[in-house]
Amino acid sequence: MKTVGIVVEYNPFHNGHLYHAQKAREAANADVVIAVMSGHFLQRGEPALMNKWARTRMALQNGVDLVVELPYAFSTQKAEVFSFGAISILKELACDSFCFGSENGQIDPFLDTFKTIKAASRDLNPLIHSYMREGYSFPKAQTLARKQLFNDSLSLDLSMPNNILGYHYVQANDNLTEPMQPLTIKRQQAGYHDESLTSDSIASATGIRKEIEQSKHLSTIEKFVPDSTLNELKQYHNEHQTFHSWKMYWPLLKYRLLSASIEELQSMYEITEGIEFRLKEAARHSTSFIDFMEKVKTKRYTWTRIQRMLVHILTNTTKEEMEKAMASVRYIRLLGMNRHGREYMKSIKKEISLPLIARAAAHKDLLALDIKASDVYMQGAQTPSLINSEFTQPPILLP
Repeated sequence: MKTVGIVVEYNPFHNGHLYHAQKAREAANADVVIAVMSGHFLQRGEPALMNKWARTRMALQNGVDLVVELPYAFSTQKAEVFSFGAISILKELACDSFCFGSENGQIDPFLDTFKTIKAASRDLNPLIHSYMREGYSFPKAQTLARKQLFNDSLSLDLSMPNNILGYHYVQANDNLTEPMQPLTIKRQQAGYHDESLTSDSIASATGIRKEIEQSKHLSTIEKFVPDSTLNELKQYHNEHQTFHSWKMYWPLLKYRLLSASIEELQSMYEITEGIEFRLKEAARHSTSFIDFMEKVKTKRYTWTRIQRMLVHILTNTTKEEMEKAMASVRYIRLLGMNRHGREYMKSIKKEISLPLIARAAAHKDLLALDIKASDVYMQGAQTPSLINSEFTQPPILLP
């Protein structure tokens, strides 16, 4: 069976994601589409709108055959580490290829740009560090250094968010002993960060989440999501009376920031350069999460980087824990599959070298970081079925 892998968050699954799954299958001529999906906390340092089981059902109802989890140690990381974890898992699952959405839409510019930057790394890295010493964030320093060194001669626009992720997927794939075939399709209409719903049928997940928060009526997003997604959203909200966002975790985060000592904050992953003092002081004088973020954000620390720090503070994840967990992919956590996914897993099960985990209870030590993150996530909605789902929920099985 020919397989193609995709890296997803589905926060929530929408028509653009449906297009991606369909086109990935077509581009790879694949029998099986495998999605590696972030768990309860995401790459931009946010809690997922809905838990991973609801998002798995959305995927399986809309063209994905098998869903596995991208562990917390990779899902809450900068692009390089996020991509390393995701590509490593897809390779472990014997994918023939992987396919990502991009603003560019052609794979050759990704391959050419990667080769150019790799060849110039000896000159590029010192430039990046020099810009960082001037106070720029790492992403901005990269942009400035590339512009100085290549003078807009690169064939790929690395200022675009999906191009950036795609570049790092290609980079991670190149580091494999036996790389997969990289493929890309052009994103349709809405940009990654677009907050407005202007298209006839495709909007960004950011825009959809904003509309849900502002309108309070799911009917306003109906034309941008498959019917199954709308049904999952309605069912989730009816059962738990909420969707997850930083707003609901603000009291817990503020408590953590105010009650933790400076030394404790310094031990948290991604906390560097004395920002713990700034975080603690801002928490004392902030009345909401947005108010807090506006006080903390600087030229050097982007909104996304700060949010990732806060996720680790919220989950009490230390540098030592994270560095150990992110050194390599150590397991495959199965979230769900349909009939094609089950047939495929049966055919390759003996070839998988890592533990394949369907139930968390038997692997508490291996999954310790994911379980802790999920326990914190569940505090956002105190419903019994949600609180216990990490141990009680088996993989989702659909026809």
